[in-house]
Amino acid sequence: MSFEILRNMEAFTEEMFNGIITFQEREHSAWDETKSFQDRIKNLPLHYLMFSNPDRNPETHGPTVAHFYPLNYEIAKIAAYANAVSDSPVVCDVHTRNGFVGSLLSEQGLNVIGLKDPNEKPNQIESFHADENYELKMGTAADVDFPVDVLFSSWMPAGQNITDDIIRINPKLVVFIFTEHTNEYSGERQTGTNESFGEKLPESYKLIEEWSVTRPKDLLNEIWPDLSPNIEETRVTRIYANSGFHDISIDEDTISVKPYDWENELLMADTALQAKNQMQQRGFPLNT
Repeated sequence: MSFEILRNMEAFTEEMFNGIITFQEREHSAWDETKSFQDRIKNLPLHYLMFSNPDRNPETHGPTVAHFYPLNYEIAKIAAYANAVSDSPVVCDVHTRNGFVGSLLSEQGLNVIGLKDPNEKPNQIESFHADENYELKMGTAADVDFPVDVLFSSWMPAGQNITDDIIRINPKLVVFIFTEHTNEYSGERQTGTNESFGEKLPESYKLIEEWSVTRPKDLLNEIWPDLSPNIEETRVTRIYANSGFHDISIDEDTISVKPYDWENELLMADTALQAKNQMQQRGFPLNT
């Protein structure tokens, strides 16, 4: 792995911390619902896709932006599969919350209907959805009464299992993004149940794609000790196709990807973490 980008670490660090402060003081465009979605995600700090703003009240609000940091390649790949089942697929985002993740899909040109559960704690930034190709409705998977080509379930709330609703809706494609992580104290799953993510779907559904992304332990804190530590967490994306679509495929070489701004910070953190680990393995003393 090339460590060339680390030559710019000092300037990068200053810019990153300035961005964190700007967001914390609510001066970042993400807080301004009058701005376009593209303006709101520009220079969105990775830190706030991992942690919430310090002024969030966890009793009343969920994460400030989202439960995880999406990667552009993943979103583009999901969109490619959606386009493989219909010329103009309708995607139902059944756990839309503030609309952030579903809107990234709509930015790929997909028509997305986001369902906002009125009983779920709202994100601290309550509305964060795209201007085009995105429609927000109140409700849950149980309320779906319209044709759906792709059912998109991102970070299903703990304890939920919407398998019966998926069977009733009968979409061509089902996409799950989840984690199998459990709370070390309560033993509660962070997302869904043990049977929520396709294991109980009818035989007409076939698993056609699966990948995982692991967030390293203390990703930011290991490099910048002033930033918060984090647990290691692996999230999984799993795609099921219904009968008639088991053989669909995508050409990953044709997927055009421009990393989101927060991926630049992720790349720097990952690179610095690997460089640090290599130096430690070679016995070099490090002051952190």
